[in-house]
Amino acid sequence: MKKSYYYFYLFIGFAFSSHAQDTIQKNAIGLRLGNNHGLGIEISYQRKLNLKNRLELDFGWTKDNHTDAVKISGIYQWYWNIDKEIDWYAGFGGGLGSWNTNDNYNDGYGSDNGIFFVINGDIGIEYNFKEFPIQLAIDLRPEFMFNNYDKDDFGFNLGLAARYRF
Repeated sequence: MKKSYYYFYLFIGFAFSSHAQDTIQKNAIGLRLGNNHGLGIEISYQRKLNLKNRLELDFGWTKDNHTDAVKISGIYQWYWNIDKEIDWYAGFGGGLGSWNTNDNYNDGYGSDNGIFFVINGDIGIEYNFKEFPIQLAIDLRPEFMFNNYDKDDFGFNLGLAARYRF
């Protein structure tokens, strides 16, 4: 009788472990191309926190006309499964960055530089390939910036990402 309980619990354990493999991997790293304040590229890292939450950290740089900027941000996300390989997610976060504008853009009055802060949201959809550990995602990030070089404090950052899951 004890052996049958053992096999029953073993079967239940395998069933739940195989279901867990259908969910999001523990880590993902890759690139995200975005468009707020010029075309930018970010190194993007995602870390699964529990069954429905993860943290995304991004380090990016952008060039907009005569201005170079770098930014680091963190976004706390909730994600939900739509279909076997498709998930959607939403979240919020913030970050900080710096910019540098060259002399020619300021009519010879010298360069302009500084530090800015950002509060952002995030909503997107992703496809996780089953055959190989790649994730493709498209998302929209409304961003509110403080002390921004462009003085346009609100913008939408539409992005396309490709990440390796492990």
